[in-house]
Amino acid sequence: MIFINFAFVPARWVVRCLLIMLLLAIGSGSLPALAATGHASEANLALPELSDVSLVTFLGGTSGWTLLSYGLWVCFGGLVFGAMIYRQILRLPVHRSMAEVSELIYETCKTYMITQGKFLLILEAFTAVIMIGYFSFVQQLPVPDVGLILAFSLVGIAGSFAVAWFGIRINTLANSRTAFAALAGKPYAVYAIPIKSGISIGMLLISTELLIMLCILLFVPPALAGKCFIGFAIGESLGAAALRIAGGIFTKIADIGSDLMKIEFGIQEDDARNPGVIADCAGDNAGDSVGPTADGFETYGVTGVALISFIMLAVPEPSVQVQLLVWLFVMRVMMIVASGISYLGNQVLAQRLYGEKARFNFESPLTSLVWITSFVSLIITFIVSYLLMGNFALAGKAYPNLWWQLSLIITFGTLAGAIIPEVVKVFTSTTSAHVREVVIASKAGGASLNILSGLVAGYFSAFWIGVIIIGLMSGAYIVSQYDLTAVINPDYTKAAMMAAVFSFGLVAFGFLGMGPVTIAVDSYGPVTDNAQSVYELSMIEQLPSIEAEVKRDFGFDLNFRTAKFLLEENDGAGNTFKATAKPVLIGTAVVGATTMVFSIVILLTSGLTENLDKLSLLHPPFLLGLVAGGATIFWFSGASTQAVSTGAYRAVEFISTHIRLDEVVKASQKDSKKVVEICTIYAQKGMINIFMAVFFGTLACAFIEPFFFIGYLISLAIIGLYQAVFMANAGGAWDNAKKIVETEMHAKGTDLHNASVVGDTVGDPFKDTASVAMNPIIKFTTLFGLLAVEMAVGLQAQGNQALVLLLAAVFLAINLVFVFRSFYCMRIVAKKEGQFTTYPF
Repeated sequence: MIFINFAFVPARWVVRCLLIMLLLAIGSGSLPALAATGHASEANLALPELSDVSLVTFLGGTSGWTLLSYGLWVCFGGLVFGAMIYRQILRLPVHRSMAEVSELIYETCKTYMITQGKFLLILEAFTAVIMIGYFSFVQQLPVPDVGLILAFSLVGIAGSFAVAWFGIRINTLANSRTAFAALAGKPYAVYAIPIKSGISIGMLLISTELLIMLCILLFVPPALAGKCFIGFAIGESLGAAALRIAGGIFTKIADIGSDLMKIEFGIQEDDARNPGVIADCAGDNAGDSVGPTADGFETYGVTGVALISFIMLAVPEPSVQVQLLVWLFVMRVMMIVASGISYLGNQVLAQRLYGEKARFNFESPLTSLVWITSFVSLIITFIVSYLLMGNFALAGKAYPNLWWQLSLIITFGTLAGAIIPEVVKVFTSTTSAHVREVVIASKAGGASLNILSGLVAGYFSAFWIGVIIIGLMSGAYIVSQYDLTAVINPDYTKAAMMAAVFSFGLVAFGFLGMGPVTIAVDSYGPVTDNAQSVYELSMIEQLPSIEAEVKRDFGFDLNFRTAKFLLEENDGAGNTFKATAKPVLIGTAVVGATTMVFSIVILLTSGLTENLDKLSLLHPPFLLGLVAGGATIFWFSGASTQAVSTGAYRAVEFISTHIRLDEVVKASQKDSKKVVEICTIYAQKGMINIFMAVFFGTLACAFIEPFFFIGYLISLAIIGLYQAVFMANAGGAWDNAKKIVETEMHAKGTDLHNASVVGDTVGDPFKDTASVAMNPIIKFTTLFGLLAVEMAVGLQAQGNQALVLLLAAVFLAINLVFVFRSFYCMRIVAKKEGQFTTYPF
């Protein structure tokens, strides 16, 4: 078991306390001025009374509240489903040597998670200061109400943290079971165990998220529910952003540090003598399990909150509000059912097709799972919409086409969830022509052409995914201009714009229609990656009388050669499907953020009645905001990569001087612990610098000028989309090019392999650090900025323009300090062995 002492330098606490005191001082001096303003607020909107049958009823007289209360039982069923699969995996056969390795990985991950949990609470303190000031002074809510909002913010953080913890627990059980199953030489079990682990995470994650949101909707007073949704969404965005950033930095420091030893010492993948392997295994979970799980939890919730906010702002008729809210949540409930049915059906199909085969393409059953879920979701969407909205009427006029038009809009998003992974595979799969071109280029051009070919794959993938998203959103826009426009708002001019934006939010909603399955195929990757490492670290091939022992205790003959081949090939499939899930989550963030940004626009323009001229390139602050958002994306990409680069340098420096190839058969726990410590230190430093820069940067942009902030958010989302997709898919191409060299060409230890390893290490921070963390960063900035921009507008309404600009300057100065630190305090500086650079953050 690995225990790490993460002692904090006292100066860190001093700096944090000073920053919190600064925020409190600003709040106490400026927020009371907002109390007297009558500025409309997104968080100030009261939800309609769902139990009021005089507004609307469903299915022959059932109130919306009663109908949604049945959804709680479906959520509990999803939790039970996930728990049952967890128990099934726990009971699968595994040799003790492999179980011991997976437990060591879990203990390392557990130590990392506890450390990150402490940091999350510190970050929550900063956010809580703004939330307390806003809801106490601006909204003038009583203390119990503010306490409830903060409690839901903590629930959001706890939810992200808890599902991430569950993910590493079940994945570290599944990795050893998968490794052991491979020894029988049959590929089906090598596929079935990781996807079973993944669907357990997916069902538990979505069920937990929906259960919390239903509890807010059903049991929190309507006047307070909207505020609790905002608090919950900010909390889960904070948790996801921090875990994504830190996990992405940790995993790639460990991965690069471990991989480069293959070049320097000519050793094999996951050589037990390499002290970096345990850190690499822990990093697979920190980056590829913890981060995506928390990200998925946050994405599902924030998209829902964006749609709820938009409905309350754009739709004036309470009966229409109730019908849309109930329809949305019932659709979410049914998507849990759709994913469960699809998974069970696909397993039956996969068992029949592949159960007895000696070899098959591991990507095939995963692809069929995605498409089956897509079609089942599509059918359920139309059926449920017809039952709930088939008799929709407003002011005595029937709208018989609304149900299928809403269904069709969601279907565009559902199809995106299936089509985008197929497009990603064109650029990242081991069968992809682009990936094979990376290999071919490496034969003659070494690492240089390897890197250039991977960049080309990333650029082209960003173009085509952009085309697909544009096409699907255009289809949603066209459909929205009929019955949805007629019912969303009585003012046709406003209604046409509002219906279009609402349709974009529904596309994002459709992206997540296969939520449990999207999470399942994403979680497949870290299990397959770890399974290889568990196999090597267990040193099961060297155990005395192991063949006889396994035959006696487990009833099958060992096949070491086939086991290694199956695990390596399955890891390629895992890499591909990790890559396919990333653009889906990123696309959802961008499309969903569009809805939230438009909600802010409605507030700033008093319902699209004034200041519309400021939403133009002719309004200089708006144009400058567009420029600032793009700059932020490239700063973030550089800062996160810088943290990986410096941390990896320290890891390589340590590993290369402590690896013992002639004296030992396995690295010492002391050396492995030190590598984990290096990864954690730089993950924390990078996370703090980046998060604080984002936090104060959001405040600065919101206070500079409201429409500057709108431009900033739009640019952040659009440029972030293309940058993230480019980086994710370029990294995926490099990763699987290395896999082809290793599994198909059996060229380990050659110059070609060395070139592919270099390309893979370049791609590591691309695909698993910078790109994936943009998703929660975009959503946290949008949600947190909602409160910040309302504070700024309130101060301006009181005639305190000078104070607003002063605060903007203070926030910007603090932002630039952390931007500076993210580069220049994270540089690679030569130093004596054993020393670590320390500074306040």
